[in-house]
Amino acid sequence: MFNDIGALEVVTIVVLAILVFGPDKLPKVIQDVSGVIRKIRSFSDSAKQDIRSELGPEFKDFEFEDLNPKTFIRKHLAENEDLKEIRGSFDLRKELSEVTDAVNGREAQPGPAAAAAATPAAGTGPDLLKKPASPAAEQRTPFDADAT
Repeated sequence: MFNDIGALEVVTIVVLAILVFGPDKLPKVIQDVSGVIRKIRSFSDSAKQDIRSELGPEFKDFEFEDLNPKTFIRKHLAENEDLKEIRGSFDLRKELSEVTDAVNGREAQPGPAAAAAATPAAGTGPDLLKKPASPAAEQRTPFDADAT
């Protein structure tokens, strides 16, 4: 419940509580707050039990945490066998290194994607990514420094 509260925040809350309520009333306030928290938890648990009983036996394994969208998506993605297979066959680092090698004009290391790309179609592949050869000296347009 309080996983994101650090030690400094706890010390700050304790110091503020002592300053606001005083050392005499602080134990009574702590008892009252803990009693309210217990009542809220018991009310929440009884409401969950009522909802489960009203839904019927087909929803006996229903968890309210599954209603959280992140939990729902994570659960269904983990159970999907097709996605596990796709995730297992895809290596992002390897794919990125192959793309980097192709952009830099180096020969890609052998692998399943490199084998498929070993026979590129005409006009595709690393040949297009290479810098074009600079024109010969006689083909260059003259550069006039005063004109710019």
